[in-house]
Amino acid sequence: MKVGDLVMLKVHPRGGLIRTGVIVEMVQKKCWRISELGRAIDWNKVEPEPHGAVLIDDDILTIPIADLKVIND
Repeated sequence: MKVGDLVMLKVHPRGGLIRTGVIVEMVQKKCWRISELGRAIDWNKVEPEPHGAVLIDDDILTIPIADLKVIND
C-alpha cells in the first residue's frame, strides 16, 4: 500500500455503503483494538502500526492499513 492508491474499508461499519478514497500520506500511529486488548487502555502495551491518511469526500481520515483494501490493482 502506498500514497496514491485507491482504497476502501475491508468491512464497512455501516454495511452496504461502499466508500472509496485515495491515500494521501502514510503515518505510524498506535491503535488500541478493544476486541483484542480489552477496554482498559495501556498505550505501553501496543507498538505504532502503519496508517493511511485517506481522502474521502472532503475529509482526511487516518485508518490502519490492516483495515484497508487496495482496489486499483
